[in-house]
Amino acid sequence: MTRIFSLFFLHLFLSISLHASTLYEKEISIEVKGGHLKGTLQLTADTLNPVPVVLIIAGSGPTDRDCNNPYMKNDAYKLLAMSLAENGIASFRYDKRGIAMSNDFTMTESEVRFDDFVQDAVACIKYLKTDKKFSKVIVAGHSEGSQIGMIACAQTNADGFISLNGAGRTIDVILKEQLASQPKSIKKPSYKIIDQLKAGKTVSDVPLTLISLFRESVQPYLISWMQLDPAKEISELKIPVLIISGANDLQVSKTDAEKLKEAKKDAELKIIDGMNHIFRTGFNSTEENAASYNNPALPISEDLVKSISDFVKKL
Repeated sequence: MTRIFSLFFLHLFLSISLHASTLYEKEISIEVKGGHLKGTLQLTADTLNPVPVVLIIAGSGPTDRDCNNPYMKNDAYKLLAMSLAENGIASFRYDKRGIAMSNDFTMTESEVRFDDFVQDAVACIKYLKTDKKFSKVIVAGHSEGSQIGMIACAQTNADGFISLNGAGRTIDVILKEQLASQPKSIKKPSYKIIDQLKAGKTVSDVPLTLISLFRESVQPYLISWMQLDPAKEISELKIPVLIISGANDLQVSKTDAEKLKEAKKDAELKIIDGMNHIFRTGFNSTEENAASYNNPALPISEDLVKSISDFVKKL
C-alpha cells in the first residue's frame, strides 16, 4: 500500500513538473498585412501582477523565432526568453513573414521590402501593448532585427529599445566589410553589385557564384534596406536605449555599437567580453566560435541576461 501510495505521488509530481515546464508558454498568431505571424509568448511565474515584456526580433535570412534555420540550430532566442522569464520578464518571439510557421503569406520574395518587416514589428508592439498582463513593452532586435526594431519603436509607444549585436552603419558598408577577406574573384563583382544596389539599380548579370547572395528576387529588398541608416534612426528615438555588442562577434563588430552610441549619446552601451553573435562565450579559436552556431546545448552569456534584465527593471 505504501509503495502504491508513493508511486501515485511520484506520478503526480512528474505530471505537475512536466506541466509546469510548459505552463507559461503560449502560442500566438497575429494578423498582419498579407498573412499571420506565429510566435511564442514566454510568460513568467507571476500570474497575478503585470510584468514587463520584451519583443525579440530575429536577425536576417530564414532565422526563426528560436534563432534557428535550415543550416543551423542554436536556440539563442529561446534560451534568452527562458532566462528572462526566470528574472521576472516575459517575452514574445515570432517567425518573420514567410519563415517557419509564419507561412501563409502570398507575396513573393521579390515583393518584400524592409518596411514590411518593420510594420510586422509595429503590429507585435501594438498587440503586446493591449495586453493587461504587461506593464511595459521593450523591443530587443538582434542583428538585422536591431534596425527593424528601432524603426518600429519610432512609430509606436514602446517603452524601451535594446540593440543586440546590431549594425551601426548602412548594410552596404557592412556587406563590403564581410566580403573583404574573400578572393578578388568574389570581392570585385560583389562590390560592383553592392554599389549598383545602393544606387537603387537592380543587376541582371549576377555571377553564378553570387546568386545566393544577390539573386534578382532579393535585390529589391536589399535596395530598400540600403537606403536606411541605423545611426540616424537610433538618434531619433525618445525612449531609453541599451546597446549591446559581443566583443567576439564575427559578423558585426563593436565599432557598430560605438557608432550607435555616438548617434544616441544618452544610450547605455555594454560590450560583453568574449560574447559572439549568438550570445555564446568562451572560445579559444575562430573555429570554436563558428561551431557554436550549431550547438544549442551551449549556455548563453550570463552578462547578456543580466544587462537586459537590469535595463528592463529600471524602466
